[in-house]
Amino acid sequence: MTTFDDRERAFEAKFAMDEDMAFRVIARRNRLLGHWAAAKMNLTPEETDAYAKAVVQADFEESGDEDVIRKLLGDLTAAGIEIDDAAVRQAVEDQMVEARRQLMEAK
Repeated sequence: MTTFDDRERAFEAKFAMDEDMAFRVIARRNRLLGHWAAAKMNLTPEETDAYAKAVVQADFEESGDEDVIRKLLGDLTAAGIEIDDAAVRQAVEDQMVEARRQLMEAK
């Protein structure tokens, strides 16, 4: 029975690691999205850091990406930036790829 128990523990450990990595990728992506949007809004470096943190926090409102997309779209529109939903969603995809790349390099 020890082999089965060892395999079960290994699967549980891998699941936990995968979940942790997924969380880190999403958090990194959201931070990168904050920097992307801040650059479009011409924010100062201090404002950019605060805004990036606000985007990360916005992701905790509901599951999925809709809360982040809604925040970005609303803030960019309020700042007078001409942007549509599709452009924001494309930025989410682009920054997801970049976040994964950055975390894989850090390994």
